[in-house]
Amino acid sequence: MLQDKKIDKSVPIPLYFQLKQLLVAEIENGTYPPESLIPTENELCEMFDISRTTVRQAILELVQEGRFYRVKGKGTFVSPPKVRQSLMQRYRSLNDEIREQGGSPSIQVLALEVVDMPQKLAALRGEEGQGKKAVFLSRTHYSDGRPFVHTETYLPYEDYAFILDHDFTRERLYSVLAIYPQRRVERLTREIEAVAASPADQKFLGVERGAPVHSFKNISYNPAGEVIEMSFARYRGDCSVFQVDMMLTEEYAPRDA
Repeated sequence: MLQDKKIDKSVPIPLYFQLKQLLVAEIENGTYPPESLIPTENELCEMFDISRTTVRQAILELVQEGRFYRVKGKGTFVSPPKVRQSLMQRYRSLNDEIREQGGSPSIQVLALEVVDMPQKLAALRGEEGQGKKAVFLSRTHYSDGRPFVHTETYLPYEDYAFILDHDFTRERLYSVLAIYPQRRVERLTREIEAVAASPADQKFLGVERGAPVHSFKNISYNPAGEVIEMSFARYRGDCSVFQVDMMLTEEYAPRDA
């Protein structure tokens, strides 16, 4: 148990770092499982006879590293395992990624409606946006009941009105599009940026304003090379980690002596 551990003040290792190591060890041995509440700052100060500044530095770094998360007015909790996604050239379903890691995925559809086409989507399609309509799909994805990504998707209404008749709490968008060979997604591009959580992220993801968020912008193309979808995704930084697989170029290939 944590109260049985000691911090050695006679060694040159910083006290906050020793506390971090003790807390991480207690997480890894199961003393503090995911979603459990850790001792308060005052309790940790008394437990190890160290200053509040030392405790705060240790806790802050563990929050920044995704080990802990804070809930205002309630305390600091152990973060659940992050959803690991592979950023390979082959697209994979988010729900499949969650299931493979032992999680239980679910989706809440917040909006599926017709809106004015965003000017950015119209420009990508080489069209005038005036008078054009788009299908707007807003969803929040959950892993084991906890929100971790919110997506907003726009598709041109004139070609994709049929998706209004589908239930995206159960169906995959790209699978529905694939029903029509010329409407399916053949390739997509992604832009990824690390940003601070906005008020919208607070609402949809349940994070504090300023918390780390992975921001994605996706542009999808049909077999004819036309832009058919523009979507934006916001992933909780404390719940997600992305793995990138790369291949070396020819300049790094073995050369004959």
